[in-house]
Amino acid sequence: MGSTLFRTKKIEQSILDAEEPEHALRKTLSALDLTVFGVGVIIGTGIFVLTGKVAKENAGPAVSLAFVVAAVVCALAALCYAEFASTVPVAGSAYTFSYATLGELPAWIIGWDLVLEFALGTAVVAVGWSGYIRSLLDNVGWHLPASLGGRDGATGFGFDVLAAGLVLVLTAILVVGMKLSARLTAVVVAVKVTVVLIVIVAGAFFVTGANYRPFVPKAQAVEAGGTLKAPLIQLMAGWAPANFGVMGVFTAASVVFFAFIGFDIVATTAEETRNPQRDMPRGILGSLFVCTALYVAVSVVLTGMEHYSKLTVDAPLADAFKAVGHPWYAGVISFGAAVGLTVVCMILLLGQSRVFFAMSRDGLLPRFFSRVHPRFRTPHRPTVLLGTVIAVVAGFTSLSELAELVNIGTLFAFVVVAIGVIILRRTRPDLHRAFRTPFVPVVPVLSVCASLWLMLNLPAETWLRFVVWLVIGFAVYFLYGRPHSLLGRSEEPRAGEAAGPPGGRAP
Repeated sequence: MGSTLFRTKKIEQSILDAEEPEHALRKTLSALDLTVFGVGVIIGTGIFVLTGKVAKENAGPAVSLAFVVAAVVCALAALCYAEFASTVPVAGSAYTFSYATLGELPAWIIGWDLVLEFALGTAVVAVGWSGYIRSLLDNVGWHLPASLGGRDGATGFGFDVLAAGLVLVLTAILVVGMKLSARLTAVVVAVKVTVVLIVIVAGAFFVTGANYRPFVPKAQAVEAGGTLKAPLIQLMAGWAPANFGVMGVFTAASVVFFAFIGFDIVATTAEETRNPQRDMPRGILGSLFVCTALYVAVSVVLTGMEHYSKLTVDAPLADAFKAVGHPWYAGVISFGAAVGLTVVCMILLLGQSRVFFAMSRDGLLPRFFSRVHPRFRTPHRPTVLLGTVIAVVAGFTSLSELAELVNIGTLFAFVVVAIGVIILRRTRPDLHRAFRTPFVPVVPVLSVCASLWLMLNLPAETWLRFVVWLVIGFAVYFLYGRPHSLLGRSEEPRAGEAAGPPGGRAP
């Protein structure tokens, strides 16, 4: 049984499966489309919301350093993703990569992890988008009933109709086709990048040097009762839980890491890219570089406009301009945030549906979901299913406190992909690699260490939730995934024949 849990799927077989007519996705994306997708999903919650939160609670003006730390971790992982995505141009991202290197059970774990990551990410961003839209409607005198805003404290019941509606509309767009999604993304990205540049240029005129002092605030003890919210590394080392200081910068980096989720989603679209060997590395690395520069610039301007202790958590950029007497800019930022979060939701939903589709095509989830639409050539069944579930979750639940759970899932995927690069270099040196991760195994090892370090800086309660989700995943795998695995069926010997080697497929 142990050997079957770690059976690997040959890369050649993964590519052949992707070319079967009833399971093949349409190739429409270019390097520019991929870069736009990456920028579209990265510039969102992190720049419009998390910047103020971590500056006020964890790092002070040093939040810019936190973004740099998170970007370095992402860059190390991006180099590993780029090699895999150009070598194995198949939907599924880290799930597909781990199936080819580590085996079926690790692949299932990472796929299960990614499904949760993208689902929670979509729901969180949809709820945030709803809040911005309600604020804009209130400004023009249109007030949504409290029961339809998910915030009716009088009755205890509420359904966020805007958040649910957004997810359903985006689901329909994704079903229609990737090219339409790419065009919509390009328009939205242009709008929100313009807004971000306005923030940087206009905000620079209101920067006050005194607001940067102290740049790294002194460490402060965590309040009583907040032990589980303290970083796991502090609890493991027996340190007194504290915020700010040097450790506060690392804690902030582990939180703002949520803002960089995006290039790994670019990897899930490899199968729909016209020239994945050339375009996947460009899209992954290009989007990461552009967004890092914008994040650092915005965080420097924001903490210079207003002292970190006075920043708001819900809308820090807009409120900072209000504080310096320019509410007009605040309105523009709110509009840009609402528009920007739209495409973040869409791309997160896109990534989740592709991972689900890839797992279904391998038999680990019902094969019903692995057939593509006869006209649009998109995985319409998992897209509709997941879109509907997320719409309901976003409508009834406020998930802002679960952002850290999205982070730990992404970092876990980074660890798996980095290890996979080392293994595949040793087991399949013959594979053509259009992009090669430099300095292997040094870069992958650094990626593993950096990702684990940020994981340890996440709250202990986040680890508890993550473990619970993985336990549920193990149950689903052993009850359904393993018995229905196509790879497992192909290894069953026919009557009078011996079983083939592990990792093989029946002709």
